[in-house]
Amino acid sequence: MALQPQQRATRGIERRERRLALLLLSPAALLVGSIIVVPLLYAGLLSLHQVGANPRAPSLFVGLDNYRTILSAPAFGNATLNTVYFAVVSLVLQIPLGLAIALLLNLNFPGRNVVRAAILIPWAIPTIVNGALWKWIYDASYGALNGILMQLGLIEKPVVWLGTPFGAMNMVIIADTWKVLPFYVIIFLAGLQTIPDELFDAATVDGATAWQKLRYIILPFVRPFLLVILILRTMETFRVFDIIFTLSGGGPGGGTTVIAFYAYQITFQSLKFGSGAALSFIIAGATLSISLLYIRILRPEELS
Repeated sequence: MALQPQQRATRGIERRERRLALLLLSPAALLVGSIIVVPLLYAGLLSLHQVGANPRAPSLFVGLDNYRTILSAPAFGNATLNTVYFAVVSLVLQIPLGLAIALLLNLNFPGRNVVRAAILIPWAIPTIVNGALWKWIYDASYGALNGILMQLGLIEKPVVWLGTPFGAMNMVIIADTWKVLPFYVIIFLAGLQTIPDELFDAATVDGATAWQKLRYIILPFVRPFLLVILILRTMETFRVFDIIFTLSGGGPGGGTTVIAFYAYQITFQSLKFGSGAALSFIIAGATLSISLLYIRILRPEELS
């Protein structure tokens, strides 16, 4: 069936618009390909080879041996357990705190805007600086934490806060919580702003308690925002490195060696670049799997 002149003109315009769109998108596509896709493909190729410190030395193709070696190493199991502990305890501690602070900042009180701005300060501090700050706070000889507790009479002698694997990990979590808590507050506060005041007024008239308002009004509205927090923070906890490097150096006794720090040790201390690339893909795969699980569990019911 022959096309009408108007239809031919319309299709010609559509083709020209598609070509223009491709032309305008091509610089961004080339940029993304050069800084993301190409290094990703190179890292994938690297993970299948045994590569040492000498870039001129020929690399040996080993297939999936790097992955098998990493997964069977006892140090990998220890780093994985440390990472899971860090992620779970961080999320369990930080989510309720972030929601509680967001609820407080959602109230009307004098100076609310100033407090909202001030709470962003810890998040603006670089993580390396935050680690150095808390390392001074925890110091057993002249740290501020021991000084305050001794003046209050809560302890009789200085405590070595980073002296045991379990204690050091928890101290790192506290330092990380102080740094990232504003992120939770901002996201939850954005969710709280979407709740109509009429719902709270109606719940008050019906005699709903604070717990009932939280369960039936607040939590359903902030559920999509909680999904964003879980995905982003899980990715961050699985690749946390800088605060570990600054505050504890992975010690004592490997007690704070998380999986990202273990990747650093393999890649830049042991100079096993192929194994380091393989471990990076393992971390990425684990993070992606957990994120998909979050989406499956917490996605809105209308999208299920």
